[in-house]
Amino acid sequence: MYSFRNDYSEGAHPRVLEALTKTNLLQTCGYGTDPICRETADLIRTLCKAPQADVHFLVGGTQTNQVVVAALLAPYEAVISTHAAHVNTHETGAIEATGHKVCDVFAPDGKLTPELVESVLAQHNGTEHMVLPRMVYISDTTEMGTVYTKAELTALRRCCDQHDLLLYLDGARLGSALTAPSNDLTLADVAALTDAFYIGGTKNGILFGEALVLSKPHPHFRWHMKQRGAVLAKGRLLGVQFRALLQDGLFFDIARHANAQAQRLAEGMEALGIPFSTPPVSNQLFVILQNETVARLQELGYEFETDHEVDPAHTCIRLVTSWATPDQAVEDFLRDLKGIL
Repeated sequence: MYSFRNDYSEGAHPRVLEALTKTNLLQTCGYGTDPICRETADLIRTLCKAPQADVHFLVGGTQTNQVVVAALLAPYEAVISTHAAHVNTHETGAIEATGHKVCDVFAPDGKLTPELVESVLAQHNGTEHMVLPRMVYISDTTEMGTVYTKAELTALRRCCDQHDLLLYLDGARLGSALTAPSNDLTLADVAALTDAFYIGGTKNGILFGEALVLSKPHPHFRWHMKQRGAVLAKGRLLGVQFRALLQDGLFFDIARHANAQAQRLAEGMEALGIPFSTPPVSNQLFVILQNETVARLQELGYEFETDHEVDPAHTCIRLVTSWATPDQAVEDFLRDLKGIL
């Protein structure tokens, strides 16, 4: 049976592995200061239409989030996020470990709005007795599989400018977001509307790595990276992988594949009358099933995350497709699901 647990179970796309193999015996300087990393950073600036941006390569999403928050905020400043945000729920207090509070607010669809941001600001009196909210953290796709529109991101940008807040976008699944059928954002839009964001590679076809883009260069950002163990001695490996991923549109092609497989799953389940807790628009599907159905699928060997209890008889599960999800896995799942119902 197939695992729909996440989109990083597989290793890497063959073109990424080929690039690593071809450069395996190449000798370069370390710590991401090599020509390949510089070339790849220039490629990212070109794709983002952001010639002045600063680009850094880090190993994982939690590491990237922690370093960004620590570097860009003063010790008394805080992060605003949704209740489901990765920094609030799945990073073992990594942000709090830097000394920064996460101020979360409930968002039914996983998306922050200016109104929600302002509701958090209203709870802080602006005195030295409380933390000072300074950064708005969002994810695209969100942790609930939804995506931001250009209008929504523009509205958040205006809100942040009005209140002197930084806007940071976690792009662990940015490939899925930018290739979702309902998306109208581009990489250049994301670069123009945020103060910082990252292009997620770990969940879209490379072995490991995230490419962070800072709209304004931070003179000592690498100091923060080094202090937090985020400067990889063999940094060339990150540059090689991202160069292979971003050349010739591979990043977008394989993200479209993940979305297309999820859409096939969603259409098949909709035909069976199965509801979703959020609209199925990306490679993350949040499906509401009877508990007995969930148990039977698990008995058949399918793997997936159990997201939350809907009611005593129903559970919401998360199904995630990846750049490598084969057609047969989708067909088998839908056939077996239909046989259970």
